[in-house]
Amino acid sequence: MRKTIDERMQALARAVMKDASSEAEKIKADALQKAETIRSQAQQQAEAERKQIINHARQEASSLRSQNVSSTKLKVQMLWIERREKMLNKIFETASQRMKNITKWTNYSEIVYQMVEEAVDYLGAKTARIHADEITHSMLSDGMLEQIATELQLELQLGEILSQGTGIIAETMDGHRQFDNTLEARLHRLQDSLRSPVYHILMGETL
Repeated sequence: MRKTIDERMQALARAVMKDASSEAEKIKADALQKAETIRSQAQQQAEAERKQIINHARQEASSLRSQNVSSTKLKVQMLWIERREKMLNKIFETASQRMKNITKWTNYSEIVYQMVEEAVDYLGAKTARIHADEITHSMLSDGMLEQIATELQLELQLGEILSQGTGIIAETMDGHRQFDNTLEARLHRLQDSLRSPVYHILMGETL
């Protein structure tokens, strides 16, 4: 049975933030509705661009008949790839801009814990300084950081408020090593593996 568009977009949402709990479903539903709007607009744009590419290819073929047919096909393919990449970049840019809304999720404290745990584990240090955006910083200053430090048996200090990004950046006390675990950085690290499934979702295909 073919999956609905909402189910495919829900699968993408789980890939970006796989630990989101059922308490966030109402908020995620709103995000999926917005994503469906983006998908529909992107599909319309893609279809228009596809027609433009085909027309361009026909014109090229007419003026370059003496050349090998395979050369024309290659040019069409390259034009389509270029436009496809622009479309995917637009989707990821929009997703990155909406990352700040995750701070409103009811389970955001669990996500913060995960981000801190992953960051200090990556650093491999027993002491670390945690920088965070304004909302996350206020949560950590309310005692969450002390609780995380106790549970992980680490020494953690609260650093400065981040000027950009949503989430945390952990660094060693000497500042020589750091790990960016903001939501935007997490999405960026996932982009390569997500490009293919996102493209198939935009095309209305089943993953």
